[in-house]
Amino acid sequence: MSRSENSANRILVVAPSWIGDAVLSHPMLARLARRAPAPLIDVLAPAWVLPVYRRMPEVADTIENPFRHGELALAARYRLGRKLARRGYSSAYVLPNSLKSALVPCFAGIPARIGYKGEMRYGLLTDRRHLDKLALPLMVERFAWLAQPADTGLSRPLSNPRIRVDTTEYAAMLLRHDLPAHARVACFCPGAEFGPAKRWPTKHFASLAKQLVDRGFSVWLLGSAADKPVGDEIVRASGGAAQNLCGTTNLDDAIILLSAAELVITNDSGLMHVASALDRPTVAIYGSSSPAFTPPLSDFARVVQLDLPCSPCFSRTCPLQHFDCMLKLGPEKVMEAIKSIGVDL
Repeated sequence: MSRSENSANRILVVAPSWIGDAVLSHPMLARLARRAPAPLIDVLAPAWVLPVYRRMPEVADTIENPFRHGELALAARYRLGRKLARRGYSSAYVLPNSLKSALVPCFAGIPARIGYKGEMRYGLLTDRRHLDKLALPLMVERFAWLAQPADTGLSRPLSNPRIRVDTTEYAAMLLRHDLPAHARVACFCPGAEFGPAKRWPTKHFASLAKQLVDRGFSVWLLGSAADKPVGDEIVRASGGAAQNLCGTTNLDDAIILLSAAELVITNDSGLMHVASALDRPTVAIYGSSSPAFTPPLSDFARVVQLDLPCSPCFSRTCPLQHFDCMLKLGPEKVMEAIKSIGVDL
């Protein structure tokens, strides 16, 4: 904990566990930061999403949430709550809807604790909001409304999520990973943690990689260690046109590399939201999921989907076993989207 333990007008935000959701919480933090007097905003989040929050200027401090998904660890949560109590928070915003996520602010004795009703949170929250999904169709809106009084409607328009990267960081990252400086870089994000139904086929990524290399791009594949086999397959299928960095870069590395990309091609994933928050020209490919809830929020983002009768199904694997929503969405449609953003091909 890097700040002094006692600060007036200090807010704790209990963050979501998904990278994309963390990015989408930024407009809410921006609204909190505009209050007068300006508060200190600390974020309690799992280690894997902390790099996102450390790149939001509104965040004063980040605190690792050490608990695994589904882990109650009541005594440990109580100890963390009592430790955080020394910071003197005036309010807490609990973004996840679980009971467990509301325990630490309650144990910390934070007087105002705001969040949605969620699971069995009577007494844990002092301001339990009812979620009107029709009035707030987007996740970014649902987060942002928590920063307003409960008796007001959401104030629109919302700012788009933003994260920051210093330009000097990119050159250092190239040296760290022994990457050549190149004027034109296209980053592909071929993973999707939710399941294979959200992943554009490797053969399509490979075909697009070859086309972009022919147009003077270097193509880098970014993702976690779990995405490395998919990345290796794209490299093989493209005849080495792409370079697989999946698993060799952490999230902060990926953020820095994405910040200088002339083009990002991505599945509906956390890195899609990162690229959008960096305002990179982004083509987001949707199949089993829908952009109606968590779209890429940037003027430089385009969504490509087929709108088949069976999609979105929101399944991890294709329930009809044909996977038409992705297989029939060929590279030519993505190329059209790239041109619509204004990327020079």
